[in-house]
Amino acid sequence: MACSATAVDSNKFNPMATIPCGCTTDHIKLAMEEFMEFLNLVNSTLNAKGIARLEGIMMQANFSSLVGEFISSTLPRHCLTITKNRYHNGHPDLVPKGHYADDKVQHGSVGIEIKASRRKSGWQGHNAEDTWLMVFVFVSNTPVDTARGIKPIPFRFVAVYGAELVKADWTFAGRSATSRRTITAGINESGLRKLKQNWIYSEVPVASKNKKATAKSSKPPKANKAKTATKKSSKPTKKAAKNLKKID
Repeated sequence: MACSATAVDSNKFNPMATIPCGCTTDHIKLAMEEFMEFLNLVNSTLNAKGIARLEGIMMQANFSSLVGEFISSTLPRHCLTITKNRYHNGHPDLVPKGHYADDKVQHGSVGIEIKASRRKSGWQGHNAEDTWLMVFVFVSNTPVDTARGIKPIPFRFVAVYGAELVKADWTFAGRSATSRRTITAGINESGLRKLKQNWIYSEVPVASKNKKATAKSSKPPKANKAKTATKKSSKPTKKAAKNLKKID
């Protein structure tokens, strides 16, 4: 039933992932599960009233923001070494407890910034900045799906990535003279590479993909037969060498 989110698979967390501020994959798993409990409760209640599910009502960007805000509010309940940044719209979202005065900072260099998105890449932010970013990638329906004939699907997390990014890992996205879109910065190839190398959760077996790539690259290149044949034919045989001596 689409009202029930797909459970997080404990076996798909990366025990080798590097996460700052004392945060662990266990803490992240608990926060993800808590969001799904919240969504199941809301959606089952809406469904009982004949109302569309939450992801089918909210604008796509607003629903992504809800996922991110819920995670950043819930994670400190499970990881006791971090807390929500108490500065309004402060950066980053989560800071180490006691690191900043009154646990608030307008723009700090230590902590974890949280983002949630339906996109598998091309994530954006308002500023290009040095930050430790954690991205929660999910799959869900959107408000336009019914009109497009797309069937209801349950919400599920498909991946979580995290890495320390620098300004060079972002590229500003321009806009036309008539556009009213907010100017944003997008994570470029170098940033994406850092995030995916330090994957935290993934439905796709990332490690086995890397093994395949390594196995492919370790195969020795095929010998150039034509080149070898030419090399061999260029050397005179012993018989030919004797004949040459006789002629001389």
